Amino acid sequence: MLDKPKKEKANKKDSQLLIRISTEEREQFLQLCEQLDTAAAREIRLFIRGFIKQHLPESGQKDKETVNVQEKRKRKKPKINQAKDQGT
Repeated sequence: MLDKPKKEKANKKDSQLLIRISTEEREQFLQLCEQLDTAAAREIRLFIRGFIKQHLPESGQKDKETVNVQEKRKRKKPKINQAKDQGT
């Protein structure tokens, strides 16, 4: 049997960040992410990468996921809750 070397991702996600926010903010954030067809974790990672890039400009690398998600948002229209719109 040949043992194949395991490939490791260059941008491996191997750590967690625990934050405390109010239940109301969490629910609003999760609802917005669902409406925009994105993942909450992805949005938080994008924020962190943007923050790092803003404050450490010498890094100078554009993050592929950030660019791809931003392009996807430009093309995609947010889902609209029609029940709410009819009532107002």
